[in-house]
Amino acid sequence: MTEDIDKEISGKYCNRFGVIAVDKGFVTADQLKEALTEQADDNLSNKPHRRIGRVFFDKGWMTDEQIDTVLNELFKLRKEGK
Repeated sequence: MTEDIDKEISGKYCNRFGVIAVDKGFVTADQLKEALTEQADDNLSNKPHRRIGRVFFDKGWMTDEQIDTVLNELFKLRKEGK
């Protein structure tokens, strides 16, 4: 069930999560590109889907607190209808 939720969240927020993380200075644009490539490679190799924030965390590029900050921003934008 958690994997289904992860996929749903990722499908809605993956790209925006990365953009917000870059805008906030948590990761670089090059790190975002690398993480997106890794995410796509995993998907094409039939590995379990990882949210982009999980890729950032696994690589040590973002902390739990930074991920929470980005998620809060995403949900704030969602409530505002953006």
